[in-house]
Amino acid sequence: MTTHLKSLQAIEIAIRTGSLKAAASQLGITPAAVGQRIRALEDYLGTDLLVRGRSGLHPTPELAVALADLHAAFEALEQVTAALDFQRVSEIHIVADPDWSELWLAPRLPAFREDHPNILFCVNGAGDVPMRLGAPDIRVEYGGPEKGEPLYSDYLVPVCSPDNLRRIADYDTEHEMEGMPLLHLEEHRSADDRPGFRDWFEAFGTRRTGADRGPYYRRAAMALEAVREDVGFLVCGISLIESDLDAGSLVLPYPVEKGLAAPHPFRIWQREQSRQRPQFRRFIEWLKEEATATETKIAARRNGKPVA
Repeated sequence: MTTHLKSLQAIEIAIRTGSLKAAASQLGITPAAVGQRIRALEDYLGTDLLVRGRSGLHPTPELAVALADLHAAFEALEQVTAALDFQRVSEIHIVADPDWSELWLAPRLPAFREDHPNILFCVNGAGDVPMRLGAPDIRVEYGGPEKGEPLYSDYLVPVCSPDNLRRIADYDTEHEMEGMPLLHLEEHRSADDRPGFRDWFEAFGTRRTGADRGPYYRRAAMALEAVREDVGFLVCGISLIESDLDAGSLVLPYPVEKGLAAPHPFRIWQREQSRQRPQFRRFIEWLKEEATATETKIAARRNGKPVA
């Protein structure tokens, strides 16, 4: 039953937003996972439920007859979730950009949990408590103002391992990245507002051909692991690699001023009912303090000052 509810939730959001990608963003999972949930229900029912048109996803005739009830059911579920929220005052449910949650939030969260051991977390469906079907308490996404209030803005730079830094030391100073192995994130070719090597080379040169060559990774954590293993160079936000830079496991092959300001900040959206809970307010206060500290460190690096 729980599996079918998750499938129905994926279908309802996909229809309402018009795409699997938008539904995945709301659910904190990948578009492929959204598709798998929908296909599982289609296989169970033995019929197609969605078709893709020029203006996005649309219900098949089989789904259309039940669509009004589906929307009403999840609106009612949202109301029930709000009404019973007092029973879960110590739970905080977060749906977030996967790279941000894995590389920025996860390393910091243990410090907060040590000071607040009774607060339970579910981040992108995993954690102390199961993911609930209603709206999360917090949503953190990269993007424009429709996604919430700004949390912090990142700064993108090429990074590599110490060994790969030595590889470019003796190259032509004008095109020292020519022929160097490049790594990319899928978002670099699927989203115009996610700069990658193509944008960096346009801004700073150092390579004449092959800006798009090299393997593409779905998640930054996987790409960064390859960078640490000397596989190649990657354009990445400083906020996601602070600990690596401090430890020296990753280095910047170019001065930090040769970087690109992220077109959008990471933004935070808060569920209105959750704001009433003191545990939630404490976490939001801590989260914003950590975000401010991150922006301070990024500014220090850009200005050539010591990073505290």
